[in-house]
Amino acid sequence: MKKVFVALVAGLLVGGSATSAPAEAATGGRHSYTGVIDGAEYRVETPADWNGTLVLFSHGYYPPDFPIQDILVANAEESEEWLLDHGYALAASMYQDDGVGYLVEDAIQDQLALLDWFEANLGRPHRTVVTGQSLGVAISTLLVERYPRRFDGLLTLCGAYDPLNTFNTALDVNFAVKTLLAAGEDIDLVGAADPVASRDAMVAAVDRARTTPQGQARLALAAAFGNVTGWYFSLQPKPTDPAGWIQQQVEWVKWAKVYGNGPVAFAGIAEVAGGNPLWNAGVDYARQLTRSSQHDAVRRAYRDAGLDLRADLATLAAAPRIAPRPGAVRYMYQYGVPVGRTPVPVLSLHTTGDGGASPDQERWYARQVRRAGDPGQLRQLYVERGGHCSFSAAEEVTALRALLAKVETGRWPETSPGRLNAAANGFDPHFHQVLDLGTFTKGVLPPGFTRYTPPTTPRPSR
Repeated sequence: MKKVFVALVAGLLVGGSATSAPAEAATGGRHSYTGVIDGAEYRVETPADWNGTLVLFSHGYYPPDFPIQDILVANAEESEEWLLDHGYALAASMYQDDGVGYLVEDAIQDQLALLDWFEANLGRPHRTVVTGQSLGVAISTLLVERYPRRFDGLLTLCGAYDPLNTFNTALDVNFAVKTLLAAGEDIDLVGAADPVASRDAMVAAVDRARTTPQGQARLALAAAFGNVTGWYFSLQPKPTDPAGWIQQQVEWVKWAKVYGNGPVAFAGIAEVAGGNPLWNAGVDYARQLTRSSQHDAVRRAYRDAGLDLRADLATLAAAPRIAPRPGAVRYMYQYGVPVGRTPVPVLSLHTTGDGGASPDQERWYARQVRRAGDPGQLRQLYVERGGHCSFSAAEEVTALRALLAKVETGRWPETSPGRLNAAANGFDPHFHQVLDLGTFTKGVLPPGFTRYTPPTTPRPSR
C-alpha cells in the first residue's frame, strides 16, 4: 500500500536540536514551514486566522521501496484543506531515515521535537490534538501515555495500536504461505540473508496459488490467521460471493502481509530491535483458526476445493517454528505496545473491512483501557467500507469534531451512526472523496458510520 510524501528540507536551532533555518512560504495569509530537526524532515501549515488548535499527525509504517513524495499532515488531502480553511494549524514529522521502516522510538522523539519547534517559533497552542494513521496510531498513543501534559486529545485512524501483534500475525500469515504454498523453496522469513529475494519468492507463490481452488483455499487459511477480510477495494461494494471474497483476501495477503509486512519488514524490525522480536513457537494454528473471524470461509473453501483442512493444519503444526530474541521482545514492548492509559479523551475511527490493520486491534485496545485507563475517555467509531485508512474528509472531520466536543465540555456528544452520518452529510461532495489504495483512484462515497463489534485479535501482546 502506497502513499505519497514530499521530501522537504530545512530547520532551526531549538532546544539544542541540530537544525537549519526553515523554509517558509505564504499563500493567501497561510504559511507553510518545512525543515529538518535532528535529521527528520517536517512540515507545518498554519492558517490565515489560527483558532489556537494544533493537530499533530503521525504517519504509518512505510516499507523500503515505498514511493515517498510528500509529508502528509492529514490522512486525506481534503481533510488538510478543510482544517486549514477552518483555522486549525497542522504539523507532522517524517521521522528519521526518511520515514521508512519501524521507527517508533525515533518517531516519538521527532514528534516531540517538532512540537517544541512549533511552540518556540509559532506560539503555544491553546490545545493540541495528536492523530495518526495505521502504525502512527501506536506512535500517537504512546505520546499521549508518556507525555500527557503535552496533549489534549487523541484521534486514531485505522489504528495498529499493538505493533508486536501486527507483525506477529503477519508472521503467521507468511508462515502459512511458505509452509503450504512454497514448501522446499529457499525462503527465510526472519534472519534472511536476502530478505528481498525471500519476499519476491513469497509473492510469486501467492500469485501461483490464487489461480487454483486448492491454492485459494490455502490462501484463505493464511488470511484467517490475521483476521484478514475479503474487502480490499474501498470503492467497490463488499463481495457477497465466496470466490470474490477470497480473491480480495488474496490482495491483502499479497500486498499488506507479504510485500509490506513480510520478510523485508521483519529484517528491518530486527535491525532496530537488536534481533528478531517475532515468534510462532508454541502457536497452535488449529486453535487460532477456531478463534478467527474467517473460520467459516476457510472451511467452505476447503470443502469446495476438496482439500483436507486437518491435514494442512497438521502440516503447519509439524513445521519448524521461529523463536524470538528476548531482548528484542523487550524492545518492542518499550517502543510499540501501549498499556491503555487515557489521560486525555481518545476517539478512534476504523473501517470494518480493513485487512491491513484489522479492526480487532480496536477491541484489544478497549480491553487495555478497561485495565489501565478510563473507559469513559474512549469512544470507538466504525465506517462500513473496505480498504485501509479509506475515510473521507467528511468522516474524519466529523470524528475530530466529536473529540473536540469532549475535550472542551468534558462530555461526549451523541455519536450514534445516524447522527454522525447526518453531520458528515453536511459537507460538500468534494469532502466525500475516498482514496482506493487498491487502484489509486478516488471516488465520492456517502458517509458510512455504522454499528460494529470487531473480532478478537488472535495474537494479543498483553
